[in-house]
Parts: sequence; structure tokens; C-alpha cells
Amino acid sequence: MKWIYLLLGDPKKHSLEHRLFNTVSLVNGVLNLLGVFGVLYLENYLILICLNVGSGFLMLVMYYLSRVKSIYFILYWPFNLTILFYLASMWFFNGGSIGGNHYYLIPSLVIALILIRNHNIWIVYSIYIGVSASLYTVEYFHKDWVTGYATEMDRYMDAGGNYLFVQILTGILIFILSRNLNIERKKSEALLLNILPEPIADELKREARVVPKRFEKTSVLFCDMVGFTKIAETMNAEVLVHELDQIFRAFDRICKENRMEKIKTIGDAYMAVGGIPNENTTNAVDAVLCGLGFQSYMAEQKEIHQLHGRVFWEIRLGIHIGPLVAGVVGSDKFVYDVWGDTVNTASRLESSGVVAEVNISRSVYEEVQKIFECEPRGFVSIKNKADIEMYLVKGFLPEYASPIDSKLPNELFQRLYKTGALFYTNEVES
Repeated sequence: MKWIYLLLGDPKKHSLEHRLFNTVSLVNGVLNLLGVFGVLYLENYLILICLNVGSGFLMLVMYYLSRVKSIYFILYWPFNLTILFYLASMWFFNGGSIGGNHYYLIPSLVIALILIRNHNIWIVYSIYIGVSASLYTVEYFHKDWVTGYATEMDRYMDAGGNYLFVQILTGILIFILSRNLNIERKKSEALLLNILPEPIADELKREARVVPKRFEKTSVLFCDMVGFTKIAETMNAEVLVHELDQIFRAFDRICKENRMEKIKTIGDAYMAVGGIPNENTTNAVDAVLCGLGFQSYMAEQKEIHQLHGRVFWEIRLGIHIGPLVAGVVGSDKFVYDVWGDTVNTASRLESSGVVAEVNISRSVYEEVQKIFECEPRGFVSIKNKADIEMYLVKGFLPEYASPIDSKLPNELFQRLYKTGALFYTNEVES
């Protein structure tokens, strides 16, 4: 597979039209050069050799420009006119309409239409129809311009060979197209799954819409960078975006490890929800683990940046649990989003949270207190809400800090252990 990508282009980097242009120009160039050996016995072999070598060389030059220099769109007409000139010339030197060369006009037109992109389809059709009609007309009135066959056997062999070769060429073309279309389909599906959760993407493809759904128990996590605006003012734009990209990539990975669904990023803010679109009973633990993972990553990166004399952000993070509604709205640039008081409360918790700590509400604390060590903050006043009782998550309780003799439910224990969330924080007595 690697050598195919090397010759024809990587589907991740090159479009379907680009890869097809590479394929057809390479195959035609090589076949035309090899075709020299098939015309040595014919009457006008010197002219035919020049036609094969000239067209083959042009095709390989176009292949080089397309594959190496990524220049292919402007080669559309040189490519098509080279093919038409070669086929029209071979018409007169190789038996005309009874020689089978006209069969090649069919796959040539198909290739031209696939590569057409922004060109006018009627111009392409008119040129191909005009060339075909002109060849038949000229042969009809000037049969002496067409080089015939010495024997009937030569005619049958040549016409049959051309017909067979066109079938093979068409089959290869269909194979290339189907394979590349499958690759493009997988790329499109992968892109869709980067935007929407898999169940939602499947529903959207199946129904062309997503029915909003209410979830009774979800955990909403909000976080943003502390002092982002101030630090960003001193940073180059490219460096700033690169730093954010690295942070959010790490957050994406931590979310996946803990079964959290990333919802969106807005500037320097990041939002994820547990318990959607697939409901579960451990989403509060998932969210806390995710928050601890975020804080651990940021602390590690801050230490690395300080060693190099660079400033780095800290994050403020809040988690709340409760019901919400999730779905897709709009028809352009749609996203999977969530609504409800749970979302608003989680956002307020984050903005009122302690920096570099996992801030959780009382309702989250009640779900995770048997697993995590939590420090009470008391009631905290938050904007447009009644005072909310908040806690800071400090880590696993001592009995859960080691994977030995864990009392966690087996499924949860196995998942936490595999992702590295369970670790030795205290010495285990022998």
C-alpha cells in the first residue's frame, strides 16, 4: 500500500481528482511507451513510434508535474488534447473505425468528466463528440487516408486486441474509482465523527435530522485558562494557537480515556459532558477523573515551561451534575450541543472556582465521596444563582490509591487501572 501511495498520492493529502490524474497520466505514459514494441511490424511504424514516444513522454511529464509539483488542475486541457490527438492519429494509421481505436474514446471521455472540476461540461462533451464525428466523416469521404490491414486476420487480431484492452482499462478505471471513492467515504465519515458523536452521526445520516434527547443524569465539565488574555498579548499568534492546540489535543485524549464527550471549545474555554450520548452510571467519576487529568497535565506543562523560562497558563475548572437536553440545531456548520440549567451552573462553578483545583458541586460530591478525597469550600456566591456548596477534589481516598484489594466496582476498577488513573500514592504495608 505504501508504494501505491508513493506513486499515486496519499488519500489524506491529495484529492480524488489529483490521485486519478496521477494514475491515468502514469499508466497512459508507460503504456504508450511500451506500445512502441507493438507497432514495429506495421507499415507506418516510424510515425507510430514517434506518436507513442511523444505522447508517452508528455504524459510522464504531466505525471511528474502533478505528483511532484502538485500541478494538475491547469494540465486538464493539455492532458485531454494529448489523448485526443493520439487517438485521432492512431485512427488513420491503424485501420480507422474497423480497427477498434474508437473504443478508447469512451474511457477517455469518462476520465475527462471525472477530472472536469470547474470546467464546462458541455464544452468537454462537444469536443469529444466533435472529434468522434469528424473522424467518421473524414474516413467516410477519404477512405484512402486510412491505413488498412493486409489480411482479415490482422484486422480481427487488432480490433479484438483493442476491444479487450479497453475492457481491461475500463475495469482498472472502475476499480481505481471504487477504491478511491471508498477512501473518500471513510475520510468523510471520519471527519463527521470528529464533529459529532457516532450515534448522533449515524442518526443524522439515516434520518437527515437529530431528535433532541433529554438525559436525566449527566456531568458537565467547564474549564478555561487563567490569565489567558494577558499572556496572549505577549505571544506571537502562531505560538499562541500552537500552545492552545497542544493543550486541547491533550484534553481530547484525556476525555476519550474517561468516556467524556467533548462538546466544544470557545476561545480558551473547553467543555465536555459525561453520560451522553450513551448513558451510564459512572459519569460523575468520569468527569472528576477527567478534571484531575486536565490539572495534572497543566501542572506538568507549567513545570516544563518554567524550566525554559517561559510563562504558561493554569486552568480553572468546575463540574456539576444534573439533567440536560442534547441535540443538533441548525442546518449549516451544525454541532452537537447541550442546554439546561446544569450547563449554566457548571459554567458558574468554573468561573467561581479555585485555580489549579477540581471544583465540584455538592451533587457531584455526593456521587464521588466514596472514591475521592474532597475538601469542603463551604457555600460560594456565584453570579445569578443562589449560593452553591462547593468542594475541591484532592485525589483518591487512601483505600483506592493502590490497585491492590480495591473495593471499586469491577468494571470501573478495570477501566481506571487500564488508563493509569489508579496508582500508588501511599506506601503499601507488606
